[in-house]
Amino acid sequence: MTYAADTAPHIPVLLDEVIAALRPQPGDVIIDATFGAGGYTRKLLDAGATVHAFDRDPDAIEAGSAWAETQESPPRLILHPRRFSEMAAAMAEAGVPKIDGITMDIGVSSMQLDQAERGFAFSFDGPLDMRMSQEGESAADFLNSASETAIADVLYHYGEERQSRRVARAIVAARPLETTGELARVVRKALGYHPGAPKDPATRSFQAIRIHVNAELDELKDGLAAAEHLLGEGGRLAMVSFHSLEDRIVKRYLREASSTGGGSRHMPVLDRAAPVYASVSKAIRASDKEVNDNPRSRSATLRHAIRTAAPAREVA
Repeated sequence: MTYAADTAPHIPVLLDEVIAALRPQPGDVIIDATFGAGGYTRKLLDAGATVHAFDRDPDAIEAGSAWAETQESPPRLILHPRRFSEMAAAMAEAGVPKIDGITMDIGVSSMQLDQAERGFAFSFDGPLDMRMSQEGESAADFLNSASETAIADVLYHYGEERQSRRVARAIVAARPLETTGELARVVRKALGYHPGAPKDPATRSFQAIRIHVNAELDELKDGLAAAEHLLGEGGRLAMVSFHSLEDRIVKRYLREASSTGGGSRHMPVLDRAAPVYASVSKAIRASDKEVNDNPRSRSATLRHAIRTAAPAREVA
């Protein structure tokens, strides 16, 4: 069965490079840990692989269900409406001991950004939500109840906002905040933004709050640990990140996982005699043509590696 790429509502970034890193073959079992609109999954299915696709966003799972209903039997697309940090447990439940490839496209999807009612972007005025799973604490819940110090810490650590205390003070003074437009105006005023500036200063605060609400960096670390346990010898890992915080975690993880040294405070280990990854790539970024065709790819970075036969490390 062919899954036409032109049915996707967005353009997956670094698509050719990710598929080249995964090298899908008929019969392979591959995890698309961040299904979204299924851009990577389409190509993997076309190559003959079976795909276990994960997404915590019920909208993405609902859209993907239309594929599942039209598949051959047995199906080669299996949807998992859960966080990708849970993929080791999900594969154990499915009776799949080892995986041939795993890809993760970290961060918010273009579909989520383009829906005003999801509250991810300040380019649309919508409810201050930002929840990928559409449940739990929203951005409004956090901003309207957290202390000024807690908000400042989030802005500083997750948005690298140097004036985080000033912004946090302005947010607390303006409470309650209910919409993305209100938050953007508060941040811009606090930072002295003038229309026409090269970058909207609200970008850093929106990124930070979204990362906090969805626990994205913890999710990334847990996903990397799960992938290490799931990939069999020769299994391929392909990670796409969109900002320096994510890429720093991936880069450090792959450096440690491909060395023969001991663990670290980020990934402590009981014992390691051999590296668990080899053939670690350098950072791969979109071509000028892709950036021109798809501006979202401008900030994307791909790193990939191949799993060795060494046992997965045990987290202390």
